[in-house]
Amino acid sequence: MDRRVLLLALATFVTGTAENIVIGILPDIAGGLGVSIGLAGQLTAVFSITFALAAPAALLLTARLERKAAFVAALAAFVLCNLLAAASPGYSVLFVARVGMAAASATIALLATMLATELVDESMKGRAIGVIFMGVSGSLVLGVPIGMLVCSLAGWRSVFLALAALAVVVLIVCRLKLPDVGARRQGTPDYLAHLRSRPLVCAQLVSILMISGHFVLFAYLAPYLGGVLGIAGTGIVLAFIAFGVAGVSGGYLGGLTADKLTPRRAIVLVPLGYLTAVMLIPLAAGTSLSFFPVMMVWACLSWMISPAVQSFLIAMGPDTAEAGVSLNLSAMHIGVGLGTALGGVAVERVPISSLPGIGAILAAMALMMAMLAYRGAGRRAGLAV
Repeated sequence: MDRRVLLLALATFVTGTAENIVIGILPDIAGGLGVSIGLAGQLTAVFSITFALAAPAALLLTARLERKAAFVAALAAFVLCNLLAAASPGYSVLFVARVGMAAASATIALLATMLATELVDESMKGRAIGVIFMGVSGSLVLGVPIGMLVCSLAGWRSVFLALAALAVVVLIVCRLKLPDVGARRQGTPDYLAHLRSRPLVCAQLVSILMISGHFVLFAYLAPYLGGVLGIAGTGIVLAFIAFGVAGVSGGYLGGLTADKLTPRRAIVLVPLGYLTAVMLIPLAAGTSLSFFPVMMVWACLSWMISPAVQSFLIAMGPDTAEAGVSLNLSAMHIGVGLGTALGGVAVERVPISSLPGIGAILAAMALMMAMLAYRGAGRRAGLAV
């Protein structure tokens, strides 16, 4: 594996921390700004929705730019937005800062993913994508727990200052180490051709539905742990660390599964395993001893889906690969936004213990779309279905 892929993953680690940190410090932001938990949770939702809208636009806007320059410029914009978040006098300014942060993150994630696939051989593309997503999942192992610790020591605003400082370091290293790679290799991205392919559209729906089902619970994991298992304080930090460790392995395993078993099989096997895991969560919620292993399997499978789907999009639609990846980044974050918003509504109306059940319904729908993608891709390639 080209070491420069790890550098690209470091950038997604920073942006992943920015996206997910609100989940870990939700009560502190809500208390500091004088808003409800549900309203504070929408700071994650707006990040994801903005990311979803910005990813296709980022592909178009950076089409004629040298990719390294565009990548570094996006990191600089990310730094400025985190400084604005740290200085925000109220909820509305923090909301705007999250919008800018998300747009910069979309550009960073898109360029990192496509650059990673160009730096490796054909047989390693799935794992290269997996390494990029290990950066995001790795933010849960280190970024979110450390952010929670920083918050407990110096307040939630200091978390955004720390993110800005870390992003500056990443920017400098990327500027020095990444090669000048020129503009995009493909012509104008053909979104319509991608969307006319039923298997590729079904694959995009797999991401939306499965990630929605995941974030229904994950976005409110801290209050779920407190309300259902009675875990608080250090226990919640340890839970996020355990979740993140499993998630990091999932990012790589998703790419490895696609490389070894073919993307067509991976896109079905991962949602099937995920549905099984999320259905086991209520059964394991009696004690921490039974819950933590199931939670880690759930976490691992949740991070396997993005490398599996993106490998499927590249393998089954090579002529629209860049359009497919940019739309999939949108699909992922539509899923995050929908799941977070749905979970926010649910925690106000039903017992928080109901969240895994809602997630399982969405995961079952994702599995149905995965089976349609599998069959459609088989017919298209003339394979047995």
